Amino acid sequence: MIDCSQSGVPLLEVDGLSVDYGLKGVSLRAIDGVSFALGAGQAVALVGESGSGKTTTAMAIAGLLSPNARVGSGEVRYRGNRLPIDDDAAMRPHRWSETSVIFQGAMNALNPVHRVIKQIAEPCMLKLGMSCGEATARARELLELVGIPADRGAAYPHELSGGMRQRVMIAMALACRPSIVIGDEPTTALDVITQAQILKLLGELRSQLNLALILITHDLSVVAECCDHVMIMYSGRIVEDGTVAEIFAKPNHPYTRLLIESIPNPASGKRIIRPIPGDPPNLMNRPSGCAFHRRCPSAMAVCATEVPSLDTFGLGRVACHLHQSLTQEDKVAAHA
Repeated sequence: MIDCSQSGVPLLEVDGLSVDYGLKGVSLRAIDGVSFALGAGQAVALVGESGSGKTTTAMAIAGLLSPNARVGSGEVRYRGNRLPIDDDAAMRPHRWSETSVIFQGAMNALNPVHRVIKQIAEPCMLKLGMSCGEATARARELLELVGIPADRGAAYPHELSGGMRQRVMIAMALACRPSIVIGDEPTTALDVITQAQILKLLGELRSQLNLALILITHDLSVVAECCDHVMIMYSGRIVEDGTVAEIFAKPNHPYTRLLIESIPNPASGKRIIRPIPGDPPNLMNRPSGCAFHRRCPSAMAVCATEVPSLDTFGLGRVACHLHQSLTQEDKVAAHA
């Protein structure tokens, strides 16, 4: 569990959150019982393969679920107060002013027929009540903040590079001075140099503005750049969480270990990528027991029949039958 002791009451609390999607008359559980807390200035990464529930978790927190999705159970609290994430109209005052989103694929998220400075200024007028002149001045400041000359605000999205468009998206996310920013794979489709620049920028802005950051990614290699904690998700559930250092040094869940082993490490001479065998489970036919058991090299008989609970293990949490039979002394020794 993320340690929020330095900041007192958590800035954000997600408690037992479950989300269902309606598809062809069938209700499919996309995320199931997700719980975590986030303090001011902290950064957590949601990591997992496609379909693991990362984006659904983040969009539920922001109240931006698709029309065929509904919150099945649980709640989200901001500074101790429940957010109406299942009510679009009631959630509007909270979006962008408390929680904002850097969407994946800036070219698709930005309006192609409006200059970028207008798109940054618009939420300032709608949410903060600024005049057009005040909002434009604020937009110019934000462009400079994210490393874009203010006069480039007159450009249309297609006139900017992919990296600059992503910086514009970051500027828009910061427009109403939110406390929490959600990055939905903000470096996808960017070259590695631009990826590094965007991650560095997010880290600098987080430090400068005391932002809490939720970063959604399928790539563990980008996590160490700007996050303190990692939550590993699989088939809609958290299977392990802990600090970045702990997760990389001593992963406890077999899925986490395989994710790390799939990352090439040129510094250590590791060039061969070891893929995870099999495919992620289909939500329409989720396996019984632990959803990972069919792909797990350490699976036991109990894994096929019982869902492991997410229990404290060392300084983090892990949902794995391999660890649930250990005594407390064994757990301390295993983590040492």
